[in-house]
Amino acid sequence: MREIIREVRRKIITHREVYLRNEEAVKQHLILPLLEELGWKIDDPSEVRPEEKTGEGRADYALVKGGRVVAFLEAKNLSVNISKAVPQLAKYCFDMGVEVGVVTNGARWLVVNAFEPGREVMKRVVGSIDVLSEPIERLSLKFIGLSKDIVENAVKFYRNLRLLENSAKDLVKLGASEVKLAEYVLSLPLRGHVVGVEDVGPSDRILGVYIFDGGWRFIPVEGRELRDALVAVLRYFIDKSSKEDKKAIEVAIKRIKVSGVKYEKVVSLLRGIEEEKGVKIKLVL
Repeated sequence: MREIIREVRRKIITHREVYLRNEEAVKQHLILPLLEELGWKIDDPSEVRPEEKTGEGRADYALVKGGRVVAFLEAKNLSVNISKAVPQLAKYCFDMGVEVGVVTNGARWLVVNAFEPGREVMKRVVGSIDVLSEPIERLSLKFIGLSKDIVENAVKFYRNLRLLENSAKDLVKLGASEVKLAEYVLSLPLRGHVVGVEDVGPSDRILGVYIFDGGWRFIPVEGRELRDALVAVLRYFIDKSSKEDKKAIEVAIKRIKVSGVKYEKVVSLLRGIEEEKGVKIKLVL
């Protein structure tokens, strides 16, 4: 997901003049690649239908699951203020009994709840995504709400995400440390039990690794042993290392995979990485 977001961001910056005037280019280059990454079969009309007819006009795309339209998506070129397209999008949705509407110009995305009688249309916007200004880590989570698996619950997803963001901001205003707050969230039993390097046992099964390197980043682990977690951490630092250090890290990874490393040595190496790189490492059990 992150690579697709980076590529979309690069295209917007590099070819901005094209997308300012060409809506079709926005669809083909910026929107459809993201939909595909989110699990939609973009060339299958049983999932993605272009130019879907409604009683209020044609929506650019209908997203379909089980033969039922679950969301309408309206595309605009980059020069358009997409907020102005929300009323028409809401009409498409309301006319066809579809709760979720999405409007985007490729750079900015708005998610709309069509079913809120008596509420101003613009106040029905439950989610906002800005590809150019938000960190990749946030975008990776925000886009999940539009995935094939979750889109039917998109309204609930984005409302809860907004609640989480606002609660976190309030806690920081009340004096909570951002780092402590992040650690608290990581400790919640969402993915698994999160522990520090010093608390992992030799028989524990590792599901993943969190690294605090200017922000918490989750790294999947291939395998379930502690040495697999060490390999994942070393791979994380390859792209951040000099050419000489990269070679050394690659050699170390090969040795770990071939020869293995004792539990005590792995713990010692992980602690050493924390100290040397100035990062924090948490393990998901």
